[in-house]
Amino acid sequence: MSARVRVVAFARVADLVGREAELPIAAGARVRDAWECLVARAPALGALAASTRTARNGRVVDFDEPLADGDELALLPPVGGG
Repeated sequence: MSARVRVVAFARVADLVGREAELPIAAGARVRDAWECLVARAPALGALAASTRTARNGRVVDFDEPLADGDELALLPPVGGG
């Protein structure tokens, strides 16, 4: 049985990869691995790495955060306004 994470994307990121996706992950996978898998599907996403925040199960994390089976990974665009 393979491990999987649910990806939820917003704004420009969702335009590129869709609002929701499910990704298989290997043991020891990190947020960076999931991101690279999505970039392989939508290369334009690569340009958004520096401005996209990630959250694992509702907590903001960096790209080195480990992932586990059943996690939800949210991809959050920068927030503008003033």
